[in-house]
Amino acid sequence: QVQVVESGGDLAQPGGSLRLSCAASGFTFTEFDMGWFRQAPGKEREMVARIRWFGDDTLYTDSVRGRFTLSRDTDKNIMFLQMNGLKPEDTARYYCGKSRYSRATFSNVGDYDFWGRGTQVTVSS
Repeated sequence: QVQVVESGGDLAQPGGSLRLSCAASGFTFTEFDMGWFRQAPGKEREMVARIRWFGDDTLYTDSVRGRFTLSRDTDKNIMFLQMNGLKPEDTARYYCGKSRYSRATFSNVGDYDFWGRGTQVTVSS
C-alpha cells in the first residue's frame, strides 16, 4: 500500500524560503524516480524537480533552477524541496510524485503517480 504525505507549505513573502517534505511508505525511494510537481489554479500540473532512481542526479525546470534544491533521506523515505528566493509565480499546490515503473527514468508528468493531497504554497506581498 503506497502512502505519501506532503507538508511544509505556507504563506511566504517574495524572496522568502520554505522547505517542503514528502514522507512516503510502501515502496523504496532508490528503485523509482521521484519528483516534486506543482499545479496552479487553471493551469496544468508541471514538473518542478526530479531525482533519478540511482545516484543523486537531479533535474530542474528552468524557472526554479538555482533557487530550489531537491534532496532525500533514503533511510527514512523522505524527500525534500528547499525553496529559496520565492516568487509570486511559485504559488501553487505542490505534490510528491513517484514514477510508474521501477529502475527507469522519466521526465513527463504523465509518467508519474500522485498519492498525496499536496501542500499549498502561496507567495504574496
